[in-house]
Amino acid sequence: MDESIIVGRHAVKEAITSGHTINKVLIQEGINKKQIGEILKIAKTEKIVVQTVPKSKIDYLTDVPHQGIAALIAPYPYKELEDFISETKDIDHQPCLLMLDGLEDPHNLGSIMRTADAIGIDGIIIPKRRSVQLNATVAKASTGAIQHVPVIRVTNLPHTIERLQDVGYWVAGTDAKNATDYRQMDAGMPLVIVIGSEGEGMSRLVKDKCDFLIKLPMVGHVNSLNASVAASLLMYEVYRKRHPIGQS
Repeated sequence: MDESIIVGRHAVKEAITSGHTINKVLIQEGINKKQIGEILKIAKTEKIVVQTVPKSKIDYLTDVPHQGIAALIAPYPYKELEDFISETKDIDHQPCLLMLDGLEDPHNLGSIMRTADAIGIDGIIIPKRRSVQLNATVAKASTGAIQHVPVIRVTNLPHTIERLQDVGYWVAGTDAKNATDYRQMDAGMPLVIVIGSEGEGMSRLVKDKCDFLIKLPMVGHVNSLNASVAASLLMYEVYRKRHPIGQS
């Protein structure tokens, strides 16, 4: 059976409680079981095998800091684009998606997923090639959000943009030049926000498909932001516009 590994208390607990298929939980010899008592209780209830192993065993399986606990799980599922479109066509709010164009740092993806879950982003689109994929580092950085934010993996981002535009989405690309201040962005419609790669930004083909471009104004000496920080600011701007203070 193909397996993935997740590590860390938050990630393992969220995987179990969300119903992800858990093949086995590994706990480090000598760990203070009071610190993972809730996890052990849930695992027992769900009849999940828990095995005590030397720290070296978990170290061998992952190079991610693991807090003395890991879980062997079924691989993370990706959502198909057409399934997502079908499942969200009758939702009771204007959907908002993130599209990540060439993001390579798993910590950035995990952080983005954490914010996306916090504000109710409907899904994240990543390409199958030249991009970080779902893995243990992403899971740990997301502190469990990986279990709740659908990730749509596609072959071609420009074609995906065209398909989403066909069903009513507007696509906002992020660019430092020739773009509108993000505070002027209209968020009252089905929306896709495109975040470029850490070093190069959006590819030209993706940029050319966007309906409009937005930028984050900066007045300091450093003229760029970490991709996860930029994504978080834009997601919360959508939230702010859609949920004014005093309204639910």
